[in-house]
Amino acid sequence: MKFGTNLEPGTISIIQLAWSRLLGLDDDAMAAGGRNRIYREDNSAPLLSFVSLFGKEALVGPTWALDEAKSLPGAELARHSTLLSMSRPRGGRGLGEAFLYFCDTLPTFPDDGPPVSSDTEHALALERLCPPDDVAEVGLSAMEHTCVLVDDSSDPLLPLAGAGYDIWEGILAHLGVLTAPAERQRGRASYAASIAVEESMAAGLIPQWRARTDNTASQRTALSAGFVRVGSQTSVVLEGGAA
Repeated sequence: MKFGTNLEPGTISIIQLAWSRLLGLDDDAMAAGGRNRIYREDNSAPLLSFVSLFGKEALVGPTWALDEAKSLPGAELARHSTLLSMSRPRGGRGLGEAFLYFCDTLPTFPDDGPPVSSDTEHALALERLCPPDDVAEVGLSAMEHTCVLVDDSSDPLLPLAGAGYDIWEGILAHLGVLTAPAERQRGRASYAASIAVEESMAAGLIPQWRARTDNTASQRTALSAGFVRVGSQTSVVLEGGAA
């Protein structure tokens, strides 16, 4: 029986394992059963992070943060404003609040879409067409694997949209998608994402999508590409930490 998220039980178990490792917890910490909230004290942590995943919660950070958080409900800790308020007296800086999405179903897309390039130069060319904030958020050209939709009727080839992924813990394919402003709202992002999903699943990875809670376009693209929202991640950078 599925978890109620359209993800297979085996997929859920693997995601829980990956995130347990990402958070520095025991391998079974985020699995079903046991405590609903887990704390990991790390007084040298560069981030204060709260993760909610399949009904389990985890908070990683310094002792003072964990002590303060124990009296707060999960819905409160998931708010970026809460973690920022807790950490600001100690130099905390905003990083973000995002939803976590995953998928384990191969996508379907038309065979007559634009040609696809894996050339890093096309990813860089696409970034030059996009707003700096979007480029910084996605980091497409720096990803381990990229695919860029191109218009082959132009010379040089014109990038339309691209997707890529980094491999986390040898398990998750953490995706990012970037679309040229002139090509937005034309299904380009979903198409590029579907190609990246297919490639990552063929490599035995589970695709992961992270969308800021204020980025409705990214959330819509995730859903249209077959992803299912199952949790959230909220983080702030602590004094001396790197963004």
